Amino acid sequence: MAPCYSARARESVSSAHSGFPCGSRSNRVGAPLARRPKDANVAEKKTHGGVAERYATALFELASEEHTTETVARDFAALKTLLAESPELARLVKAPVFSAEQQKIGMDAVLRRMEATPLTVRFVQTVARKRRLFALGEIIDAYERQLAGEKGEIRADVSSARPLSDAETAELKRVLKEKLGRDARLSTRVDQSLLGGLVVKVGSRMIDSSLRTKIEGLRAAMRGH
Repeated sequence: MAPCYSARARESVSSAHSGFPCGSRSNRVGAPLARRPKDANVAEKKTHGGVAERYATALFELASEEHTTETVARDFAALKTLLAESPELARLVKAPVFSAEQQKIGMDAVLRRMEATPLTVRFVQTVARKRRLFALGEIIDAYERQLAGEKGEIRADVSSARPLSDAETAELKRVLKEKLGRDARLSTRVDQSLLGGLVVKVGSRMIDSSLRTKIEGLRAAMRGH
């Protein structure tokens, strides 16, 4: 679940973005962005994945040293929600028309309105300065995987037609632990096209039929039945 400060951060997205034209401590991350052919989609995905893993590893090491791994994870969960809900923020992150300085200014405004931890702010500024902000979503996913692995958890991606309540989140975690034998770290997003219910993926695979049956009660509750 995204923290309650995400609404304030949404306001900052628009104000930070409106001034842009159309068109850290860590030294362990990144190199200047190289241009890629437009038809190199597969190679680009692999490159993004490699970048994401390196940056996530560097951040995880720093967060471990500062005992802020969970705090950074909460910041990332809120930021991930904003990226999914705000076309302006997604464009700022992905569009090459923005300079590194513009991206730094925009992201700094968003993160400070979120009251993100200083390490998260420094890290995202570093990513922007290195022209790697396009990989932010993948970096967040890689960080969540590393944190889940460190804690002996399983990462589950959950898509729902509306935000899950605390009770629904707790019940889903309980069911996943019962089925999979380990605690699940949920990565949630809202997908209104689902028209009710939810979809759960563990790794690259959809949940199996037995687990789908067990969470049918949750789906029914979300549909209002």
